[in-house]
Amino acid sequence: MQIANRVFVVTGGGNGMGREVAVGLIRKGAEVAVVDVRPEGLAETSRLAAAGDRLSTHVVDVTDRTAVNALPEQVIARHGAVDGVVNIAGVIHRFAYVADLDSAESDRVMRINFDGTVNICRAFLPLLRERPRALVANMSSLSALIPFASQTMYGASKAAVKQFSEGLYAELHDSGVEVCTIFPGNVSTDLTGNSGVQMIDAGTRTVRASTPAVAGRKIVAGLEKGRFRILVGRDATMLDALVRISPGGATRFVARQMKSVMPA
Repeated sequence: MQIANRVFVVTGGGNGMGREVAVGLIRKGAEVAVVDVRPEGLAETSRLAAAGDRLSTHVVDVTDRTAVNALPEQVIARHGAVDGVVNIAGVIHRFAYVADLDSAESDRVMRINFDGTVNICRAFLPLLRERPRALVANMSSLSALIPFASQTMYGASKAAVKQFSEGLYAELHDSGVEVCTIFPGNVSTDLTGNSGVQMIDAGTRTVRASTPAVAGRKIVAGLEKGRFRILVGRDATMLDALVRISPGGATRFVARQMKSVMPA
């Protein structure tokens, strides 16, 4: 999809990959409405983008349907149109097995990751379908393609996003609305801090990670090329291939890796 002179909404744009995607779209000549629950993060994104009137910030909790439903009108009032929505907002839960998580923790990741994505899509789809060409991009995860023990409920929420997003693709493939699903591997964002959980200690083990800047460039390039799926990171590419070849073997391999760094 052409990016220059188009208007995009980016959720989770106050930090990490969301910020990098928003700034990347600005650099390609777009206007961007950046959405996040943290005003301080939005202020920093605005400062880094230095885009003047081409960027607006909106403090919205994506789980608040009333606030989300009011957002399209706010974006239209500021930018005049909406051509694309990029859903990046998301959280993980603490590193723990399903039996050790309480229902509040499980509900929270599903509410933010899945319900939040659905809320934004439902709010903006009527506007997007009015445009000659439009785009929806939803952030899933490598953990939707292969399970990571101790992040099972997070993976389930992202698998729900995958199925929802690719279902939208099937529903809209003959319309003017493109739908893309994003599958990042390990990216060096502060996802644990933003989620209010602690990272597990990998000890001396080297964990490869893409930087948010590299991930942002990969995502923006994929949107521009109209990709069905965007895999971010060598780990995502490798494990996606491995799980296709040997689903059980790949799952056991990742399970052993996770078990080796989990507290006893």
